Amino acid sequence: MRGAAAVIGLLALLIFSPAARASPFSNWTAVVVAGDAHAHSGGPTEAFDNARRDVSKTLVALGFDKADIQQFSTRPKRYPADAPGRSDAETISLALRTKAQTAKAGCLFYLSSHGGPEGAILGQELLRPQRLAAMLNDACPDRPSIVVISACFSGVFIPPLQRGDRLILTAARPDRASFGCGESDRYPYFDDCFLASASQAHDFAALGTATQACVARKETETGAEPASEPQMWIGPALRPLLPLYGFNHAPPKTP
Repeated sequence: MRGAAAVIGLLALLIFSPAARASPFSNWTAVVVAGDAHAHSGGPTEAFDNARRDVSKTLVALGFDKADIQQFSTRPKRYPADAPGRSDAETISLALRTKAQTAKAGCLFYLSSHGGPEGAILGQELLRPQRLAAMLNDACPDRPSIVVISACFSGVFIPPLQRGDRLILTAARPDRASFGCGESDRYPYFDDCFLASASQAHDFAALGTATQACVARKETETGAEPASEPQMWIGPALRPLLPLYGFNHAPPKTP
């Protein structure tokens, strides 16, 4: 009996210890980027920076360490509370590589911006899919990674980014625009759906599927066409491991 009690006690210690409750994302590097500050009209918009800020908050609630999340904006001085870096490829690449040397379990890259058939806007430059693939392959080799590109035509990023240990989620297929980048929009449609769906999802695959369905509903309700058709690709090595990367907490409600 004493032996059985000891085993039960040990199990309880393991279940309720801080180590047992640690999030699978607690040692991941994350980069969240607002790549532009202009609406499709050319006027100013807060949509991309709103997404940057609230996606970062949601990642913390899902189990990422706040200290391992780096934010970037085209107008960093405008957001002193978030202390973002400047959105340019060299700055982001260096920050990602540096942080990934200490937060080594995995990498997440999230970009909200405008896009075109050749890539996504990143400040004053165009981030091409091959450039992003090189950045991630250099900083995060041999570890799982999640890449989310919220931009028009962002499906063009999928082929160059494909790796066996990577999940890729994009706001549109390669030949379609996405929506919600106006001057008065709080978020682009895709980012809005990503944030709204996170509270019910148990992992990134489920979050991707829920975001796709949400975008389709939103576009139908608002008459936005042709449909953007968000894309998701999951590498064969990562797919069977996804149950190990479950979300620990429900994300906060955004105003």
